[in-house]
Amino acid sequence: MSDLKQPSRRISKPKQKAAVPAKAVGKAVRSRVPKPVDRATMVEIFRRWHAANPEPKGELDYTNPYTLLVAVTLSAQATDVGVNKATRALFPVADTPQRMLELGEEGLRQHIKTLNFFNTKAKNVIAMARRLVEEFGGEVPRSVEILETLPGVGRKTASVVVNIAFGDPRVAVDTHIFRVTNRLPLAITKTPLDTQVALEKLIPDEYRLHAHHWLILHGRYICKARKPECWRCPVNDLCRYPDKTIP
Repeated sequence: MSDLKQPSRRISKPKQKAAVPAKAVGKAVRSRVPKPVDRATMVEIFRRWHAANPEPKGELDYTNPYTLLVAVTLSAQATDVGVNKATRALFPVADTPQRMLELGEEGLRQHIKTLNFFNTKAKNVIAMARRLVEEFGGEVPRSVEILETLPGVGRKTASVVVNIAFGDPRVAVDTHIFRVTNRLPLAITKTPLDTQVALEKLIPDEYRLHAHHWLILHGRYICKARKPECWRCPVNDLCRYPDKTIP
């Protein structure tokens, strides 16, 4: 037998790709976030919304500033349709703070028991009515800052009320408006309050009064959370969202 050794075969290991630093991944993600639209583009976006719907309206039913305040307060974690069903029988018997107090917390609960957190909402609405009667003569204050001190009223609710009831061009921010603002994007923001401050500064004066309604309707019916309907969006050619759903 031969004592000659067979030549050994070297098995080369596949080269591993260099790991991508976390910072680089972060940069890649951030690079997909488009810059906010310029002012001319923003003006054109609102011009188109205005042309399609010159006098947009909210979808909550109300009869006066007080019932608007109650309806918006009840709409937290609830749909406008659900609130309207609950207030259809409520407002004919409690359309002022004094009449709401006379109805009482238990009576109010019976009207709104189909809504989420109805116990807490009933407690807040009655406490709010008491303060309105005792401190404001039964009138709804026209100030966002004062409204925010009422039970159950936050910045969004206060802004909606002064906008619709008193013509104060505040831009109340909900989840729809936050999404649309950051998708187009009109601005890059992290919180609803940041969004409101940015929008009230950036939106042209002639469009600011109705901006809340245009933005919320656009987010509710077209620029939806899971699958925006970009194919029928009137501003899709101006939008910088990278994941459009246009066929």
